[in-house]
Amino acid sequence: MLTLCDFRSTHDCQGFSRRSFLRIGTLGLSGLSLARLLEARARAAEEPSVLTGRSVVLLFLHGGPPHIEFFDPKMTAPSEIRSITGEVQSCLPGVTFGATFPRLAALANQITIVRSYGSGNTEHAYGRVVSGGEANGPALSAIYARVRGNNHPETGLPTNVLVLPEAVQDGLKFESNFETGALPTLTQAGSLGDTYRAFNPSGGSELKQDMELRLSASRMTDRRELLRSLDALRSARDTTRAGESLSHYQQQAFDVITRGVASAFDISRESPETLARYDTSRLFRQQDLTKYYDMRRASNLLGRQMLLARRLCEAGCGFVTVSDCGWDYHANGNSPKQMAGIYPMGGQVDHAVSAFIEDVTARGLSHKILLIVTGEMGRTPRLNNNGGRDHYGEVTPLLLFGGGLKMGQVIGQTDHHAAKSVTAPFRPSHLLATVMHTMFDMGKLRLAPTIPREIVRLTDAGAPIDNLL
Repeated sequence: MLTLCDFRSTHDCQGFSRRSFLRIGTLGLSGLSLARLLEARARAAEEPSVLTGRSVVLLFLHGGPPHIEFFDPKMTAPSEIRSITGEVQSCLPGVTFGATFPRLAALANQITIVRSYGSGNTEHAYGRVVSGGEANGPALSAIYARVRGNNHPETGLPTNVLVLPEAVQDGLKFESNFETGALPTLTQAGSLGDTYRAFNPSGGSELKQDMELRLSASRMTDRRELLRSLDALRSARDTTRAGESLSHYQQQAFDVITRGVASAFDISRESPETLARYDTSRLFRQQDLTKYYDMRRASNLLGRQMLLARRLCEAGCGFVTVSDCGWDYHANGNSPKQMAGIYPMGGQVDHAVSAFIEDVTARGLSHKILLIVTGEMGRTPRLNNNGGRDHYGEVTPLLLFGGGLKMGQVIGQTDHHAAKSVTAPFRPSHLLATVMHTMFDMGKLRLAPTIPREIVRLTDAGAPIDNLL
């Protein structure tokens, strides 16, 4: 058993060290070892694939982002309704976004906004949104993992990953609130079983426990030392006869751990220019927002999270969920008055998402990666007495980019107060169907004998959003 682990006392709230993240050995899958898992997948390689080869990045804005201040500013409406940030003209004629999104407005011809989308949800509960409408149903990410398998057969990379701020910066200490309590439902596996919940590189998932590596604290002083240790282990294997007794699949299991996974999670391998392009840490001071209870999990690290998501997709991860907290905008003192948090946090989303879009496009990956930006609900059209907006499920922000879908459009329209859709409304079932068609060959999926009937049933639960496929 090869193990690496930091035995220091620094752990996250769930009891796991930030730097403990992998091991070679049993994966908790009924005693099936990684080597045997790879061997089994090799035997199945000749079976027709239901995969399209595309990856999905879901940027989930916890708390309920305001749809008016995002992509439907309604500046002709009364002052208690229209966007408090004003508006900015996009590159599409007659289309404006909220004024904190100038970079995305300039990229409007490369994205699609769905103004007639509503989650139908008015609580801080994510299950219905990510599962197509069923509170306890499997999330999209778990569906992908069940069809694809938990690990990429060539690199060993987990195919379903949750990227929290803690994944890109050590030492973060967030206080528990409704967002951390609801977080497990964001990647819930439902009846598929907890095996298919997302791998959490910052700790806390069963898969992470099963993939833990152990190493003394003196060898874990920083990320570079960890990577040097992995390289040294691989070099020792290559220059001695130690590997000769290993089977092909055992050697492959060793290689995917020491070569593939370690580098994929290390954003410091990116060029200084790329790191600077994604950097959102200087847009606002985290402590300026975290003094408010509802925003104590807000961070200025979204750019790094999106960069890690792009790296993981390139390395073979099929579904990456990026978590961004702090979007509960009642403006009641628990969050800033007059929704002042929209300026730094909206600006961060604008910067991080536009950097991701430009980077993915420059790398020729826009047809291979689908980006989804949404939250569990939107916000009431009318401002409350504190100048904030309350929970509202009728309309919810939804941005899509890439994935081979039709871009450069605004789908749907709301009424003069952005209170309801005046065109065909779309719900989570439509979003699920759209993503399913992006990830899978639906004809083959329906006929595949190894796919659970529950997943096959979802293929007919809703139609994709109009004008996207």
